[in-house]
Amino acid sequence: MKQYEAVIQTLENLGGVATLGQLNTEVFKIKDCEWKTKTPFASIRRIVQQTAGIYKIRPGLYGLEKMKSAIESRGIVVESAKNRDSEEVKLFNHSYYQGLLLMVGNLHHLETFVPKQDKNKKFYDGRALGEISSIDDLPPFSYRHILKRCSTIDSVWLNERGMPHSFFRSGT
Repeated sequence: MKQYEAVIQTLENLGGVATLGQLNTEVFKIKDCEWKTKTPFASIRRIVQQTAGIYKIRPGLYGLEKMKSAIESRGIVVESAKNRDSEEVKLFNHSYYQGLLLMVGNLHHLETFVPKQDKNKKFYDGRALGEISSIDDLPPFSYRHILKRCSTIDSVWLNERGMPHSFFRSGT
């Protein structure tokens, strides 16, 4: 199997859509393909950018053309000049980047929080943002009025003592 075929097969295995990070991990599980290059991640990046049948959804998020309608029916749409201001694109952009922030916080071994009004919003892979966040409620690190305000911030990272590490608010 050729490398580009392995990338396409991996995208199919992941439901037609995947981040570059997922591809970098999952593509090597295909046994029929050999990666005899010193820079396999650069090869994967080149493949998703240049192979017919693969399209860019967002920076770092790619999909299969043959599954595009199914992907779009899940609310994952490519932003264009025509739909840039649509509610569908704004909602997907917001929840996509919010989910990425939660995942990065989790990778840094921080507690992650998403506000209650966003817990059921879907990440690109179908998981609710509440499933990605590691805690359901903010710990009582300050006065009640401060906690109330902080509990509305899009993504919050907390350290091992339950104190805020970072707050992230979307511009939308």
